[in-house]
Amino acid sequence: MRVGIFAKTFAGTTPDVVLAAARNAGYASVQYNFACSGLGALPQTIPIAAVTAIREASERTGVAIAAISATYNMIHPDIAIREAGRRSFAAIAAAAHAAGSTLLTVCTGSRDAADQWRDHPDNQGVEAWQDMVAEFGHLLAVAEQHDIFIGVEPELANVINSAAKARRLIDVMASERIRIVLDPANLFESEDAEARGRIIDEAIDLLKDRIAIAHAKDRNDDGSFAAAGKGVIDYPRYVASLRKAGFDGDVITHGLSAVEAPDVAAFLGPLVASEGSNT
Repeated sequence: MRVGIFAKTFAGTTPDVVLAAARNAGYASVQYNFACSGLGALPQTIPIAAVTAIREASERTGVAIAAISATYNMIHPDIAIREAGRRSFAAIAAAAHAAGSTLLTVCTGSRDAADQWRDHPDNQGVEAWQDMVAEFGHLLAVAEQHDIFIGVEPELANVINSAAKARRLIDVMASERIRIVLDPANLFESEDAEARGRIIDEAIDLLKDRIAIAHAKDRNDDGSFAAAGKGVIDYPRYVASLRKAGFDGDVITHGLSAVEAPDVAAFLGPLVASEGSNT
């Protein structure tokens, strides 16, 4: 395993600046976002020079590009907004290999027209599921064309809001291109310690054949988010469960400030490096 971080944690609009900041804070990889190249999170055109700059910055700093964000609202009530998201996904997919990654990360979205991270009563309806499946049909065609993988992150306020729903998506789409980005803090809001551990362990076991990236953020007792190691999630148990499941990918932290980043790297590093985490 490697410890990584969301590139957008650090200020800057050039990959040299952002990846150097990640390295200096103690990270070996990033989940990249084209906003860090000054192009916005969902560019519809990506200059070759911008892609080359990412690859060269990665080589200079030694910070790997573990994945690239291509998240848009896959079930937005306005089809034109979905179509724009698809175009951006396709542009990012076309650039991914040259930038240094084969994994594009997505979330499945919300019927809330203003905020894809806000829950909506229609998110768990039949029509929302059908729209999402249709959207994945478009994305999988792009993934095949460009030989990339799609990392789907379960989010409580989205269509895929649990490990069970993620497993259902994998089974319905029946494509090896579908992978999972698993964040333990996205699996519950407020639970007691026993329930938290069980929910996380069961999610890892259910999805272990598809987990491409493990995220690392935390929850406070009141359900609000916290930086990894600052909340109630049992991180030694989480990492041990990942290792037991055979996971050896990147553990990517987010939901923290640049100021907090070195401390979180120092917290996660020994857990990820220690073979004792599997006992």
